[in-house]
Amino acid sequence: MPLPSVHSVPDLRAVIAGWRAQGFSIGFVPTMGALHAGHIALVRQALTRCDRVAASVFVNPAQFAPGEDFDAYPRTLDADAAKLAEAGCHLLYAPTARAMYPDGFSTTVSLKGPALGLESEARPHFFAGVATVVTKLLTQVSPDVAVFGEKDYQQYLVIKRLAADLDLPVAIEAGETVREADGLALSSRNVYLSGQERQRAARLNVILDDFARDLTEGRAVAEAEAAALKAAHETFDAVDYVTARCAQTLEILGPGPADRPTRVLAAVRVGTTRLIDNRAASRPDR
Repeated sequence: MPLPSVHSVPDLRAVIAGWRAQGFSIGFVPTMGALHAGHIALVRQALTRCDRVAASVFVNPAQFAPGEDFDAYPRTLDADAAKLAEAGCHLLYAPTARAMYPDGFSTTVSLKGPALGLESEARPHFFAGVATVVTKLLTQVSPDVAVFGEKDYQQYLVIKRLAADLDLPVAIEAGETVREADGLALSSRNVYLSGQERQRAARLNVILDDFARDLTEGRAVAEAEAAALKAAHETFDAVDYVTARCAQTLEILGPGPADRPTRVLAAVRVGTTRLIDNRAASRPDR
């Protein structure tokens, strides 16, 4: 059966109102399309939590800076709809740019806390665009649960903080990162990689695994981070960051052994493709 789809806020809200009238709980998975197994895992997670699940596909222009890959970003709506239908999703919301940003639109969401640093240093426009569109999507869909991929860990923390600070009545959940057999995190941008670049890209998973293991075994943060940075610079064409942060707040850790739950995070470039990934590092026994 074709997946039901809507393209405007009034049509979306009519479907949501019908679900609410039947007493259904609602899950939501926002995406930019070019769906892969990682996205589908988020949908399936939402299906375990809710009676009905909607997914959105919207390539958000507000989170791309001039010169980034907005025009080249893969758009595969028909294939996306087929994958969502096969996964058991109940509705595809694919709004137009005009529906999301009508003439005269002038409001954005301002962020601090976990939005500061890391991705914000490399892409200072990014989180304002993400937070604004996610706020709109959450108010349009009004879900009980929304699921975001853990691969974009900083984004997940930003959205969780946003929902708490703005009193949005939605539970924000993280879905585990889905990986290729060699450990490369699935990403819609992986299609940009050449064969040789793809081989090098898989090294990011290894570097982060080693980094997390060093911290778990009690190695000083400064030493473990220096080793991971050295390996990254030897492997990739550019390194935006490789670092260990507090897993709850992304605060910078002290130079000694990690004294709290920790996340190791990285952003690197292979050719023209920017890759991000992260790993949990357990607090060492003391």
